[in-house]
Amino acid sequence: MTILSDRWIRRMAQDKGMIEPFVDSQKRDGVISYGLSSYGYDARVGSSFKIFTNVDSAVVDPKRFDANSFVDRTTDVCIIPPNSFALASTVEYFRIPRDVLVICVGKSTYARCGIIVNVTPLEPEWEGHVTLEFSNTTPLPARIYANEGACQFLFLQGNEPCEVSYRDKAGKYQGQRGVTLPRI
Repeated sequence: MTILSDRWIRRMAQDKGMIEPFVDSQKRDGVISYGLSSYGYDARVGSSFKIFTNVDSAVVDPKRFDANSFVDRTTDVCIIPPNSFALASTVEYFRIPRDVLVICVGKSTYARCGIIVNVTPLEPEWEGHVTLEFSNTTPLPARIYANEGACQFLFLQGNEPCEVSYRDKAGKYQGQRGVTLPRI
């Protein structure tokens, strides 16, 4: 696998709509950076959040997930309670080529504050807004800033196109818009 450069990312975003909206250079004056970097793309988090709460003493079950376990907020600054998490989605909509796998890593600015960003790989031919999980590992409330950088996506090209893509298998998260809860 080869990691793909800023030139390739720019070309695919501009010519094929791989990332929309696309920011051609890294923006960072007074904000957590986002946009095109040397070998990746720093995506922004949107302003709609689902903040985990345990008011009803629910059990987290991925097969029978209770949406009532979240409080919905649309805000410029999301406050995550101590030792809790929130879901959000990227501002950007992604369309992944058939011969590419995308992995996500968190921003160092958040990691240095005990905030972990988790995203599963974006599979070949997946498309949609990426659902992001922000885990607050600290004993204090933590802030997440909407419309600023949240994580970096790294694009890895396979040695050949895959035999079966996410689109081919009609993946359950294909074409998702906004924050998407677990599905079976």
